Amino acid sequence: MPGETRRCILHLDLDAFFAAVEQRDKPSLRGRPVVVGGTAGRGVVATASYEARRFGARSAMPTAEARRRCPPGTAFLGGRFEAYRASSRVVMELLREQSPLVEQVSVDEAYVDLGAAPDPPGWEGDELRGWCTALLDRITAETGGLTASIGVATSKMMAKLASEMDKPAGITLVPPGEELRVLHALSVRAIPGIGPATASRLHGFGVDTVAELERMSEPDLVAIFGAAQGGALHRLARAQDERPVVTEREAKSISSEETFETDVTDRARLEADLARMAHGLAGRLAATGVFARTITVKARQHDFTTQTRSGTLAFATGEEAVILREARRLLGAVDVSSGLRLLGLGVAGLTAHAQEELLLDTAYPGADVADLPDVVGGADEPVPAGADDLVEQGADGQRPGWRTGQDVHHAQHGAGWVWGSGRGVVTVRFEGPLTPPGPVRSFAEDDPALVRTGPPDWRGPPS
Repeated sequence: MPGETRRCILHLDLDAFFAAVEQRDKPSLRGRPVVVGGTAGRGVVATASYEARRFGARSAMPTAEARRRCPPGTAFLGGRFEAYRASSRVVMELLREQSPLVEQVSVDEAYVDLGAAPDPPGWEGDELRGWCTALLDRITAETGGLTASIGVATSKMMAKLASEMDKPAGITLVPPGEELRVLHALSVRAIPGIGPATASRLHGFGVDTVAELERMSEPDLVAIFGAAQGGALHRLARAQDERPVVTEREAKSISSEETFETDVTDRARLEADLARMAHGLAGRLAATGVFARTITVKARQHDFTTQTRSGTLAFATGEEAVILREARRLLGAVDVSSGLRLLGLGVAGLTAHAQEELLLDTAYPGADVADLPDVVGGADEPVPAGADDLVEQGADGQRPGWRTGQDVHHAQHGAGWVWGSGRGVVTVRFEGPLTPPGPVRSFAEDDPALVRTGPPDWRGPPS
């Protein structure tokens, strides 16, 4: 429809968000490399500051590898999700002031339908760019210095791609009619739903760019990937993305199940059924442009007792092979010797973006999700309750209760944060977002004058 081609959708992504909040609240870290994530031996990087990225640190990298790459003096901090939520709420409220249609997809990113704004900016001239500049300036002012990058286009897919093109603090506009020119120059990995495995299969057909993917016929893609995923890839390679901006996430999970005519004890047969279900779920994820973190296998025994086994991946995925691998692992924990009358497979923890999977089973055998910062969530609660405590304690010499980066208060010296701890001692740097870099002092870790606190207020007077 003519009006549809001129949709105006904004995607906003806060720059190096976790690390930026840490640098704002800890003035001694400004301008220095900062890595936020799991600090224990099997931890994974959630966010690296731009200073740390210059040394090769990046999100989804094992923290041990980031430590090898970054110079001495790099700050490795556990997450402070209460602080991140507070800043996120400010940004999301600013966006909701601009338009009633805001879809928050994680703690640090959201889509905004500018067409629903009371006074929408137009594509003509410099009006839209000026409007975006004013929004970014306001975000920086009201969050104490955080920056964001913006992409604006006629679809959610193109807006998200555009927001990644000029980081940090950049604005990229893809006007109506320019979508294919921008999209075709990109790698196929830019298309939602194409991860390493799908990209590898496409490479086998000589397809590495979106322009090459666009030349493949829909029947060929359907033959390779199935109706749902193949059809979705055909549409997205042509920038055909009509997904609306929704204020609440509609789907919480996607599942498939089969009731057998006779009880099944053959594990090979059950795994074959899982393979079929995984194929279908991957196609449905691709068709709706979302990714999943949690895989669940449901098994109903011959006596109608039902077991469920769930596993949470380190990163959201839409890859059929990853879903199937996890499903097979979960089924392995189910006793099928008496026969199953029903088998189901589901995916949940849905999000609009994916991160490349780490080879945790080879690099870090037995990695636990407790090591991994969970930054996926819905519009009402971007980070699950209790996420502040998800960094594994003890493996790096810290007792539970004293985490590097944690906010504390001392009865005599005031507010600060944990610089490090171990061997019965906790070291604190006393500073805050509105103070200059502060002094470092050490205390017995059971000092009653030292207590944990909530995050400092970057808008209030220095304590």
